[in-house]
Amino acid sequence: MKEYYKISEISKLYGISVDSLRYYEDLGVLEPQREKNNYRIYSLKDISKLNIIRDLRLLDFSMQKIKDYLDNHSLDKTLEILYEEQRLIQDRIHKLQQRGNMINERVNVISANLEIKTGEFNVVKFPARPCLQLNLRISRDEEMDFAIKKLHSKHENRIFDFANQIYASSVKVDEMIVNKPIIFDSVFFILDQNEKEYDFILPEGDYLTFYYHGGYHQTSQKIFEVIHFAKDNNLQLLGNPFEIYETDNRETTIEDEYLTQIQVQISK
Repeated sequence: MKEYYKISEISKLYGISVDSLRYYEDLGVLEPQREKNNYRIYSLKDISKLNIIRDLRLLDFSMQKIKDYLDNHSLDKTLEILYEEQRLIQDRIHKLQQRGNMINERVNVISANLEIKTGEFNVVKFPARPCLQLNLRISRDEEMDFAIKKLHSKHENRIFDFANQIYASSVKVDEMIVNKPIIFDSVFFILDQNEKEYDFILPEGDYLTFYYHGGYHQTSQKIFEVIHFAKDNNLQLLGNPFEIYETDNRETTIEDEYLTQIQVQISK
């Protein structure tokens, strides 16, 4: 084995750019010797330091912290750095587990949505559901996307998993006109039942539900179908209808694959 290696050899061996090696030298972390032609050469001791630098950089240790460790290399310092590595690794494992749980949840939701029957009216009893709301008038699909993003930006410190977040929009029945584009008056996130901070609550009770596939040009027609079904079956509307976007452009750009649920609270 050679005692010394050129900068190009070290760069290739470790996958570290020449500029990074020069930066480590400027910081005083590495101290390569110079040949007569002034070329840098790295000793086995430098290589040993590079192993430490590489491992600690993978855990996002700052170069200043790495330099301090190398300048005060002792058993106490090694234990200190190992304890810190343990903490960082456990933190990453925890974050990966959280991410894995979110992905599993999304897979389950999408898979379940594929089994949902559309075009059927059902009455379902729901518990009280806390919500975060943004009130504004929306008449186009592009405005809906912007409104949802605006609501998320307002609460992004609470809504970490936007991919799995249930969101909806509501309309006022008395403003609906047959064969006219629908006007939504708010968007809202439906939160977990144990959330303590919210803007309003969807009351506990019976809700008439209806699922449909396809683009949102059908929205007005489908909501009127729900309203007419309620009237024909002597079901009194206790609130305004709202749409829940079960499958949308978060998962697909094929409109026929969109799945939307309409809900409205009723009394029998």
